[in-house]
Formats: sequence, C-alpha cells, structure tokens
Amino acid sequence: MKKGNIIQVKSYDFAVKIVKLYKHLSQEKKEFVLSKQLLRSGTSIGANIEEARETHYWIRLLKDTGFLSKDTAQSFLNDVEEILKIIGSIQKTIRNS
Repeated sequence: MKKGNIIQVKSYDFAVKIVKLYKHLSQEKKEFVLSKQLLRSGTSIGANIEEARETHYWIRLLKDTGFLSKDTAQSFLNDVEEILKIIGSIQKTIRNS
C-alpha cells in the first residue's frame, strides 16, 4: 500500500469514528458547539490534512472541559497523533527526494 493510500484510509476511518463521537456527544451529553466543530474538523482531514492539528486541539478541549472521558479522549488523540506522524514522515521523504 502506498503512503498516500495509508493517509486516505486512516483519515477516512478517523472521520467515521468522529461522526459516531459527534452523535454520542450531541445525543447523550447534549453538547452541540464543541462537538459540531469537532465534526467539521475531524471529517475534513482527508480533504485538508492540516485539520488534524485542529482536531487534536478540540479533542483535548473536550477532555479538559469534561465532555470526554480521559480514556476516550486518549484513544482519539492516539489516532490523531498517528496520522500526524504519517504525514510528517511523508513530508520528510518528500523533502529528501
């Protein structure tokens, strides 16, 4: 699998998880403002990889304001960090080419 495909797969899978998290936050926690922003940023990663950094921020904010448990947030943060590492590796490879 090419690196470009890895990013596409990871960012798509992450977007699916974000949509499910948004549904949970809006239906169960009745949190609409932060979760709506998380939905926007988390689902647009495939179109604009820079959104991963913003998503990392919003997940941390949701955790630190009590809308996400530490464990749930950490799972999402791990996903974002993995995506960012892949992007960084690709950028490094491109620079060295």
